[in-house]
Amino acid sequence: MPRPRKALIAVEETPYYHVVSRCVRRSFLCGIDSETGENYEHRRAWIEQRIRLLASLFAIDICAYAIMSNHLHIVVKLQPEQAKDWNTQDVLLRWTSLFKGTLLVQRYLAGSALSAAELDTVHSCVEVYRQRLTSLSWFMKCLNEPIARQANQEDGCTGHFWEARFKSQALLTEEALLSCMGYVDLNPVRANIAETPEGSDFTSIKERLNPTFNLGHAIAEQTRQGNLQHFSHPLKPLLPFEGAQVEQLQPGIIFSLKDYLALLDYTRRAIRPSQPGSATKPLPPSCNALISVSKTG
Repeated sequence: MPRPRKALIAVEETPYYHVVSRCVRRSFLCGIDSETGENYEHRRAWIEQRIRLLASLFAIDICAYAIMSNHLHIVVKLQPEQAKDWNTQDVLLRWTSLFKGTLLVQRYLAGSALSAAELDTVHSCVEVYRQRLTSLSWFMKCLNEPIARQANQEDGCTGHFWEARFKSQALLTEEALLSCMGYVDLNPVRANIAETPEGSDFTSIKERLNPTFNLGHAIAEQTRQGNLQHFSHPLKPLLPFEGAQVEQLQPGIIFSLKDYLALLDYTRRAIRPSQPGSATKPLPPSCNALISVSKTG
């Protein structure tokens, strides 16, 4: 029997989670359906746009992601402490970027005069919204529902697009986090749709090495699709690698990006030994790290 999501996600135990959503009916999320010949490649952009915009609104950071043909992977870090510093205006602007909000919230944001009782109601809404903006369940709801509606509209059908609730796995150790991120970043290589991590479209590793995400275009597209009310916040970067562990609190990933890239390349060579030139192909400059680090890491 499925357990309640709140029993599966406990920030006090770990802030890191691996999240997976998969399509039903052999539906293709992205790419080319080999059975029908239909091309759904453009849907990759929908997903990536939505992930990056939502992360910029929620108190959730993105460690890694990969958008595959009929499923997606995201590694997240829940950061509820970020939301504690948001004032009333900030919380309401974040929430109303995605939803209209109550009539009182709309009046408050418009600068209308409100009574003391009405202000109390608005502040109660703010605390509800603040909690939701720290929730992985709400993050995935805001990601998956618009994608399902858009895809069903495009496919001319109704019903479920995703097979079930998203699946989440807690990553309890640093080793588990590193291993899972590597698994996600190498998913296109493992599936034989890319030769190298840096050549894998719509993945976090490619975006880290060659950032091409266009915030203005993403806002325009999501607004045109009716999935965004407005957006006035800066784009939140992917959770950075910080290198060596130090005494003070580290909000980022406690690894070196250089070593992580070496690990990815070493693993790629292991899982694709028959790939032409895989044993001799030089690393790109940003990946030029000692493979020995990966062997011992």
